[in-house]
Amino acid sequence: MAHLGNCILATQPRDTSEGLQLNFQQNISDTMTVLPKLSTGLDVNVRFTGVSDFEYTPECIVFDLLNIPLYHGWLVDPQSPEQVQAVGKLSYNQLVEKIITCKHASDSSLVSEGLVAEQFLESTASQLTFHGLCELTARAREGELGVFFRNNHFSTMIKHKGHLYLLVTDQGFLQEEGVVWESLHSVDGDSCFCDTDFHLSHPPGRDGAATAPPEPRLQQRQVEQDFMVALSLQRGQDPPSVLSDLELARQLQHEEYQQHHPHPHHPHHPAAAQLLPAQAERRPRQRSDSDCTLL
Repeated sequence: MAHLGNCILATQPRDTSEGLQLNFQQNISDTMTVLPKLSTGLDVNVRFTGVSDFEYTPECIVFDLLNIPLYHGWLVDPQSPEQVQAVGKLSYNQLVEKIITCKHASDSSLVSEGLVAEQFLESTASQLTFHGLCELTARAREGELGVFFRNNHFSTMIKHKGHLYLLVTDQGFLQEEGVVWESLHSVDGDSCFCDTDFHLSHPPGRDGAATAPPEPRLQQRQVEQDFMVALSLQRGQDPPSVLSDLELARQLQHEEYQQHHPHPHHPHHPAAAQLLPAQAERRPRQRSDSDCTLL
């Protein structure tokens, strides 16, 4: 906290006009008041319209002065007009108040709108939606360190080679040097653990004994398939053909065999056509408001 205080005091606005200087000094004063709360936690109030949309409170000044992006993934799906209408641009606190008010309203349309808003909060209790995950992946910049807010918890987040990872800070992994990052590619909590170089690793089993690590390439292919399925569901399309773990393992064995025993005139393996394109072969494209691209 002392180090953060020194960093904040060292910041200076580029504009030296008197008005901005006074505003900067006021922000510094407000930030110093907020800093002691870091030991117990900050209160932030999300808005459901964008991954960087929060109600502006004194707590947010800390992130602004230190130029640290603050994200969340709790967004309303634009393909659900009823939820968009019910939630609107309200913050979480405002939406809770609206639900309580609508429940006691005499107008049936208001009561219905309140029920839709309440159903949205219940169905997204994990505070992360498919649309939010897509927007988060598209919005975060490659190699950028930021803070991800979810379930009243702040996590360090980074985007590496198009994928999002959260820094593992759980006390249970304190002695596990091979567990540094946890992938963020699923809404239901299905994730993979990686080391400091973002290579897949495997945490110890429930009994405390280390288990054999999974085949890295197999796990990576599975992660890529999960991304494509989630993206297809987000767009309302039929999910692509997905290989089972056994089929993936056989395909990887075949590729490894071909590397050591090349046969120029040997036909391609029949399962090869079903494989997803390699991440390195994908190219970014322009994204419209209704489109979501996972790079």
